[in-house]
Amino acid sequence: MWIIKQSLYAVICTLVLLQSANAILPIEKLDSFKGAKAYLVQTKTLPMVDIEISVDAGDRYDPVGKSGLASMTADLMNYGAKTAKGVLTEAQIADEIADLGANFGISVGGERAVMRIRSLSRKDLRDRAVQLAAAMLSSPSYDTKILEREKQRTITGLLEAETKPESVLERRFRKLVYGNYPLGESPSTKSVGSVSTSDLVRFHQQFYRGDRMIVSIVGDVSPVEASEIVGILLKNIPQSGAAIAALPRLQRSPIEPLSEREVQIPFDSQQAHIAMGMTAMTRSDPDYFPLIVGNYILGGGGFVSRLMSEVREKRGLAYSVFSYFAPGKDSGIFQAGLQTKGDQAVLALEVMSSTMESFITNGATPSELQAAKDNLINGFPLRIDNNRKLLDNVSSIAWNELPLDTLETWTAKVNAVTLEQVTAAFQKYLAMDRMKIVVLGASK
Repeated sequence: MWIIKQSLYAVICTLVLLQSANAILPIEKLDSFKGAKAYLVQTKTLPMVDIEISVDAGDRYDPVGKSGLASMTADLMNYGAKTAKGVLTEAQIADEIADLGANFGISVGGERAVMRIRSLSRKDLRDRAVQLAAAMLSSPSYDTKILEREKQRTITGLLEAETKPESVLERRFRKLVYGNYPLGESPSTKSVGSVSTSDLVRFHQQFYRGDRMIVSIVGDVSPVEASEIVGILLKNIPQSGAAIAALPRLQRSPIEPLSEREVQIPFDSQQAHIAMGMTAMTRSDPDYFPLIVGNYILGGGGFVSRLMSEVREKRGLAYSVFSYFAPGKDSGIFQAGLQTKGDQAVLALEVMSSTMESFITNGATPSELQAAKDNLINGFPLRIDNNRKLLDNVSSIAWNELPLDTLETWTAKVNAVTLEQVTAAFQKYLAMDRMKIVVLGASK
């Protein structure tokens, strides 16, 4: 009897979880505060709240010669903050986070800087976590000694990265694809070494303000409580500031001679590493769904993809081969890649290129299209089955200025993709004569 009751309990719990995963919870837009946009998805599954502050202060705003400044400006918010009661040290911040049982994280990408907080939703604990985040966000202390320590740590990491083929490949590939656009630059020992505390303060004052922020909240809080969280977070943040120079427009990869499109990098490695790609769509592009469905067929579907079939299954040239679109709000790239034996690099590149060219020219088959749509649609509940994944989606929707019903219409839009749309989209955005190619470590 006890075993039966336990089994019944397990079944009930599983059904509840499945219902929760398949239920699309609405995204509610909150009132703007200090010029910042704010959004909430209210969930009652766990007594937790996940909060994200996105700031339009990514790597693309690094000044010339100061690559890495945006990342250091955000990272050092963890290591000291000014409050009405005095300066919170690095150790005090760490102790407070541990006492709260909370999680704090700061990261910087090409377009934005992101601070995330996870806390119990109980008001006293939640408010302490939010107040700590507010101090870090609005008044980082930027201690000179800590800066020097972190610069040395970063420089050591950069030197180590130069010994890793994946890192060398990615840096060179980004530069080749983005060219003179700011995202083509990567931090160097020189650029990081030149960063000063005055640079950090100046960058923070220029970019960390309400009109460049979006707050996304998912968890066990009401709209009123969510608005209170936003108010506490941004209380000491300025609403606006001086005008910021517009970034250059990201251009589509131009047609160039092969010598300028393909780069060979000697490297002491048993494997040859190959990357191929070009600038592509943004997230709000109307061709997003045909491209995502099509890429599942080309190289995003693992063992069922065209690239995997041609490169691995038929010829055994690589253990893994992939392709993906990485769209942002203002920028985006397409990338494909693999690793193979050095003496197979030429053949592997030829097979990968011919497979992609055939797909761009001829498109997918009806059975491939249906299988791709079925997999994406059936896997959709796993994209939203916990608060953190929901927060990822809400954040993306808010940052990319997508409709608030994007999650509700996602599967229908995938299902509506046609063969003709896939072919047209791939021919519009991808062309083999525009692909940039980096081959690292191939034997001569």
